[in-house]
Amino acid sequence: MAIYLLGGHQSDFARVWSREGLDISDILREGVLGALTACKLDPSDIDAVHVGNAFGELYRGQGHLAAMVSQVVPELHGVPAMRHEAACASSSIAVLAATAEIEAGRYDCVLVVGVEEEKNLSGDAASIVQNAASWQGREGLECRFMWPAVFGRLTQEYAERYGFDRRHLSRIAEINLTNAKRNPLAQTRAWTFAPESFTEDDEANPMIEPGTRRLDCTQITDGACAVVLCSERFMARYAATRGVSASDFPQILGWGHANAGIRFLDKLERSRGQDYIFPHVRGAITDAWRRAGIEGPDDLDGVETHDCFTSTEYMAIDHFGLTEPGQSWRAVEDGTIEVGGRCPVNASGGLIGIGHPVGATGARMLLDAGRQVTGTAGDSQVEGARTYQTLNIGGSLGTVVSFVVGRA
Repeated sequence: MAIYLLGGHQSDFARVWSREGLDISDILREGVLGALTACKLDPSDIDAVHVGNAFGELYRGQGHLAAMVSQVVPELHGVPAMRHEAACASSSIAVLAATAEIEAGRYDCVLVVGVEEEKNLSGDAASIVQNAASWQGREGLECRFMWPAVFGRLTQEYAERYGFDRRHLSRIAEINLTNAKRNPLAQTRAWTFAPESFTEDDEANPMIEPGTRRLDCTQITDGACAVVLCSERFMARYAATRGVSASDFPQILGWGHANAGIRFLDKLERSRGQDYIFPHVRGAITDAWRRAGIEGPDDLDGVETHDCFTSTEYMAIDHFGLTEPGQSWRAVEDGTIEVGGRCPVNASGGLIGIGHPVGATGARMLLDAGRQVTGTAGDSQVEGARTYQTLNIGGSLGTVVSFVVGRA
């Protein structure tokens, strides 16, 4: 069964809502109303709503966000809604639930909104909040900042297994931040950096935890991204009443979903002696290929991947098969991942460039993939893009979701 992506809305990720006296409910409202406007839908067209959010209770003391939808958009009163939490993959899980409902024939038109408010707390306090996606007190890593330590440990793993030059991480950061300057919704679009920022200069690019420097990290971010998914039946009616063609809209052609344990070091141990550091990540990617009926990366025109740190993009490059395992540096050096390269990665700017409002990230990736394959990505457009893939991870790759998006 075809699942169509009608469109959606992303808020401006540079916006700090608490400075305006606003909070997560206001961010959620913009996401919902923005998606309805973008898709030229009435609230009565929506059969169900799925909310992706990771940390609402911890950042703002606000839970029960499924009920918040009709609170801030009263026209959706009575519409069934539910909230999903899977750390940074929360809204991708919401998308999976929405597509399953459409495939089951329960509903024909479903709204998915990912939302997070993070900048109402200081950086140190926000860091503590986000530790909730790790195994509290049991990760076995001595550190001040959990996630820079986790993904710094990933760089160490690459060094031990394959050899590693961290200059390639600096280049990934430089590419993504440069791409973000072309994205009018990116958090860092107006930021400037000295050349030394993309080096091991301890003043311009200080060490945060072993293996992780400042420019390797994404930033805490406020934001929402909402998308509308629909069935073939709804699309037929929609196209007929609006004088458009179903072929103008992207579809979710395939999906992959895998989980692993929450503790990071256990995942490394499980993969000893295997080709890939995270076989379950590779499995989610290839499952999406299989369901989409494609052979592999040569069938892709681009990728939106989860670069919460430069090391996670480095990992994604070889897990997508753009290089042999452990050889991601080759795709960095030869320009494969740059706009104009064989398979551009994060032409939007990625999480490092756009920002990472945790619960909204999966939906944002999906929306950007849909814009790419319909030629509506503006200055971030990859020329001739027809098939795109996403990779969204939660925590230390405990939850992994991948979508293949294209036009049939």
